[in-house]
Amino acid sequence: MRRVSAKRHFSHTFLPTGFSILFLILTTGSAQSRTDVGATTSPANSKTQLESGLNSELPGSKCISCHESIVRSYRKTAMGLASGAALDALIPGEIANASSGVHYRVFQENGKAWLEYYRDNAEALHGKQELIYFIGSGHRGRTYLFSQDEFVFESPVNWYGHTQTWDMTPAYKTAQRMPLNLPAEVSCLHCHTSGFRPPKPGTENLYEKPLFAGVGISCERCHGESGVHASGGPALNLSKLPSARQDAICMQCHLEGSAAIEQPGKHLYDFKPGDDLADYEHYLVLTNEHGANPRAVSQFEALAQSGCKKKAGDALRCTSCHDPHSSPTATERYAYYAAKCLACHAEGKSIKHVQKNRDCISCHMPTLSSSDVAHTQATDHRILRQPRTPVLSSSEPPNTKPRLEGFPPQTPLSERDIALGWLALEQAGRDFAYAEADLTIPAAAKQYLDDPAIQSAYAYRELTHKRTAHARELYEKVLKLDPLNIDAAVNLGVIEAQSGSPEKALGLWKDAFLRAPWRSVIGYNLAQLECSVGDSRGAQESLRTVLRFNPDYPEARRLLQGIDNHSLNCGHF
Repeated sequence: MRRVSAKRHFSHTFLPTGFSILFLILTTGSAQSRTDVGATTSPANSKTQLESGLNSELPGSKCISCHESIVRSYRKTAMGLASGAALDALIPGEIANASSGVHYRVFQENGKAWLEYYRDNAEALHGKQELIYFIGSGHRGRTYLFSQDEFVFESPVNWYGHTQTWDMTPAYKTAQRMPLNLPAEVSCLHCHTSGFRPPKPGTENLYEKPLFAGVGISCERCHGESGVHASGGPALNLSKLPSARQDAICMQCHLEGSAAIEQPGKHLYDFKPGDDLADYEHYLVLTNEHGANPRAVSQFEALAQSGCKKKAGDALRCTSCHDPHSSPTATERYAYYAAKCLACHAEGKSIKHVQKNRDCISCHMPTLSSSDVAHTQATDHRILRQPRTPVLSSSEPPNTKPRLEGFPPQTPLSERDIALGWLALEQAGRDFAYAEADLTIPAAAKQYLDDPAIQSAYAYRELTHKRTAHARELYEKVLKLDPLNIDAAVNLGVIEAQSGSPEKALGLWKDAFLRAPWRSVIGYNLAQLECSVGDSRGAQESLRTVLRFNPDYPEARRLLQGIDNHSLNCGHF
């Protein structure tokens, strides 16, 4: 499920004739597109898994012979139900989006799951996509994935468990056009699936099939590889790990941060239990986030503010209250968590208070509306003494200039982390971050001369400040460091097109569009340039590709019609 987050979001606005700066490169990685969900339905071990390319393996298949009761219990949890074949967990429904006028319907037909979309007006629209996989158990939410030309995308509509409704995916509720080209992100697949393979080099969502190995999240995600243990060797003893390494296993998917920065040459999906999470990703938080409800997976940040955690230290961690292998039922949950509280509050007034009320969580850990995902709620892990405080607190006065700090606090932040953190926040729409990014990126670029993420960010800065010659130099350097960098190629193409070198721009854009055909603005600009040099056939092909991935793009449709009807002379475009 896609969220509004401090991660780059590619522009889906429609550019007028002419060429514009298209994208800002920000290869930071992020843990931002995750759905924290609870258990509802159990995906069947059925034929549909084979049709989707999944094998029939359920979580714990390698462990069940020795740990049967634990495995069977785990398969009913949110993690055990986190992903699978779409038809095994299909929630039929339909919605009409007022902003775009598009009507969506999710349904089953002829043994397959489908998303249909249509709009009956002057800009008529109709089509459907086969839904192949689901992501999310459904308690908090569920989204479905489909494939177009082997590229994998999220459905533009999601199921929201709290309100039991279908609605637009987060960040697109008021979109004027249908967002059918939302790429299935690596961070989403990392946290909701097992055995997924990263995108093919130079692409962002061109995955080999099957997209992931089996249903849900496997035991190995927390316990490490099972092969050695299954052959009689020792298993990873989690209780023997240092406290921070134990927390890291949960944090890899249950820590949001204001921004998350992948470390150079590392990817979060390479993390293994027992590793130091900071080797792969650094999480940054704003010091004065006043008035903000919790993010959907901000449990770690909130818990760090609680009096319980401050007093207990390492003795209080996720597993103090949560059993990853089982989930209490709705009727059991109040007594279950009250017993957890009594493990520490078992004397004097505390025990009398708990025994009298028997419901600690409703008062001291209420559910609050998530700040980043509509229709969802997050449990307030601050464990407040005074119940129903409406927002997350901050140790900073309200008018303090915001700063970025590492989380956990001992995280060693670099100038690269800070610069890319401000940039991520700017791209997420935080206006105050622009000035900070403007200051920190050039300074970081002088230090990290061979870092393509920093150098690309600096090049974009220079381009926006109209220092075009320096921007060209920087983008050329980035492409030597990272020849498959799509954004650097696209923006260098903009410079070449605007400076009268169409052939260079065409080469850059064609290659980039081939690896990211869902990025409509690349294809549209490419078609305009092809038309301007008299290549009407190339322009037609580019526009048809744009409309195959993004059918609700009227500018592309009008341009294509003009070329097809010979009402537009490409040689004089």
